[in-house]
Amino acid sequence: MTGLPPCLDRVIGLSGGMLDTLMPMHVWIGADARVVQTGPTLAKMAGGAAPAGRDVFDLVEMRRPAGVRDIDGLRRLAGQRLGLALRAAPDLPLRGTVAPLPEGAGLILDVSLGLSFARAVADFGLTLNDFSPCDQTVDLLYLHEANASTMALSRHLTRRLQDARVAAEMQALTDPLTGLANRRAMDAELGRALADPSQEFGLMHVDLDLFKEVNDTHGHAAGDAVLAHVGEVLRHDLRAEDVAGRVGGDEFLVLLPDCTDEVDLAAVATRLIAALERPVRFGRRLCRISASVGIAHSLSYPQRPGLDALLADTDAALYAAKRAGRGRYRLHRPVGALPSAPPPPEGQARRRGDAADRRGP
Repeated sequence: MTGLPPCLDRVIGLSGGMLDTLMPMHVWIGADARVVQTGPTLAKMAGGAAPAGRDVFDLVEMRRPAGVRDIDGLRRLAGQRLGLALRAAPDLPLRGTVAPLPEGAGLILDVSLGLSFARAVADFGLTLNDFSPCDQTVDLLYLHEANASTMALSRHLTRRLQDARVAAEMQALTDPLTGLANRRAMDAELGRALADPSQEFGLMHVDLDLFKEVNDTHGHAAGDAVLAHVGEVLRHDLRAEDVAGRVGGDEFLVLLPDCTDEVDLAAVATRLIAALERPVRFGRRLCRISASVGIAHSLSYPQRPGLDALLADTDAALYAAKRAGRGRYRLHRPVGALPSAPPPPEGQARRRGDAADRRGP
């Protein structure tokens, strides 16, 4: 719009553009119910062009009171609070009021957003320049922007706190040197397995042989490198569902869900011992260790054992393996229990383990 028609300037004494500044969402309706002009904000919401010459009821729908279809009915509502919507945006409720112009010049319908301001701002890209400086929508818009900024900051802080909490929980359950589960995490995993009567499992207690010699001969940095290597071996040679954890200086537990066959357990233990006996390079030196393994499984017990009893049994089997010469495994069998299948002799199990799929039981 380039300026106000001279007749409006004569009727209400406003210079060109002043009505747009005071009421950017007005509609000047002629005596014939045709739109003479619209404010720039309402024109933007109506489709981007001033709908001059259109019937006003093609531009807006009167909803409260309903049933108003002509200029006389609209004139009788002067001064009342009206509910309406743009035909171009029927889902956006608006409110307005009508004021008659003198000398038969028609009506001024002033429209406001009310509680729909946030949706209108988002849907039509409205800014502060689209509202009268005295319109309370400006204050609401400031509050909306401040609230949006605060909510975004709150979401960002919440995500950071959640990430920090997850990281802290992971750190609290992870051994920092090997990246495996720590004693607390292993106790929790074993507790869950023991509490689930449908979950059968095998458990291995692995203790490194000759580890003290590595520390004494090559230093604690070499010992740390060996422990980190053990973590890599356990991650690499076990199944994805198996859980390995470091529970002491050179002691590890391995939980094997759904692995209770003693032949399979023997093969896994043999394979792990063989992998751990491969020399570990530290600088120019080679560090050599082995491992002894104590094994128990849930099906060998006449009734579900407690956590302390289970750990004591794998510990006893471990030390039986050490007494037998180290670098080997031993299976724990409760008194009166029968093995699910006779395990192969030690040497035979070692050869089978070397040929087995490294990720299979």
